[in-house]
Amino acid sequence: MIQSREDLTVTRRWVVKIGSALLTADGKGLDREALASWVDQMSARVLSGRELVLVSSGAVAEGMSRMGWRRRPSTLHELQAAAAIGQMGLIRAYETCFMKRGLHTAQILLTHDDLVNRTRYLNARSTLRTLLGLRVVPVVNENDTVANEELRFGDNDTLAALVANLVDAELLVLLTDQLGLFDADPRIDSKARIIPECRVDDNLLDKAAGGSISGLGQGGMETKVRAARIAARSGTATVIAPGRGEDVLARIGSGEEIGTLLLATQGPEAARKRWLAGHLQVRGRLILDAGAVRVLRESGRSLLAVGVVDVTGSFSRGQVVSCTDEKGREVARGLVNYSASETMGIKGKPSSQIREILGYMDEEEIIHRDNLVLI
Repeated sequence: MIQSREDLTVTRRWVVKIGSALLTADGKGLDREALASWVDQMSARVLSGRELVLVSSGAVAEGMSRMGWRRRPSTLHELQAAAAIGQMGLIRAYETCFMKRGLHTAQILLTHDDLVNRTRYLNARSTLRTLLGLRVVPVVNENDTVANEELRFGDNDTLAALVANLVDAELLVLLTDQLGLFDADPRIDSKARIIPECRVDDNLLDKAAGGSISGLGQGGMETKVRAARIAARSGTATVIAPGRGEDVLARIGSGEEIGTLLLATQGPEAARKRWLAGHLQVRGRLILDAGAVRVLRESGRSLLAVGVVDVTGSFSRGQVVSCTDEKGREVARGLVNYSASETMGIKGKPSSQIREILGYMDEEEIIHRDNLVLI
């Protein structure tokens, strides 16, 4: 696990994400010269024996440029249309550039459902790992044309982090139009200073993160901090770096202090628990009393009905739910053994009464510890 900049010199597997403002010259259409420069840098890593997955924004912005739209569409169908139009030019540009360097590419389009469904998740994982073994560069994007909640990974920073979990990447590189993460908003505070290195659980990050500056993409520094924390679940470190910097990827790989390095605070979680934690949409919520919260956090035990105070949402057995304390702070996520209506009937009751209340008892626990991950 990466613990310092020096460790970056020996990393093998990276996920690199390039944002819309960089790829489209701030909305003027694909910047093919800049794209070719990044492909040169990525190709150098792959040709030297390393592995790299590219998560690329730019499809919607390129579609907007082709259609002459100055503002990002607000309706789902216009966003889907822009993505479909722009995706053609984006992928062709990458394929052409990588082929000139003797490398093949593969287009991977994902939706949230691909990572929620356990079988599809494992299929995506196997496909990506196979492509890396073949020295092919996967180019990943959200399948915007069929996404039913407005491109809702919510942004490609989050998608890149989930892909880093998926392939067990050592490093996530988020290339942006900013120099890195600052301790204050540099747009309004002339004394703002860049944060060279920080742990992902440091509260300083919450104060420092702000919104998107360009208006082209959906992500800002807030989404990048959230992405770094998602990536950290698999022990992956994150670098937020200026994409327009000269030879930025090579400089990161050499351990040079560029951008902001966000360090994971723990080793990789089990793949199944990373899958659970990566669910961006949950089917319902269980509100827990203080005793249950303490037991989950300190003892790593299963969640029993007696610790559940209330139930919201509509969910079935086997679906993912969020567990929060009574102030609404998320504690864990897991696969429930009982439906929402069943859980409502047995909440606050000891396990010995489940059979009497429901007429049957499938499991003693609401969520077994093997199907539970702390957030």
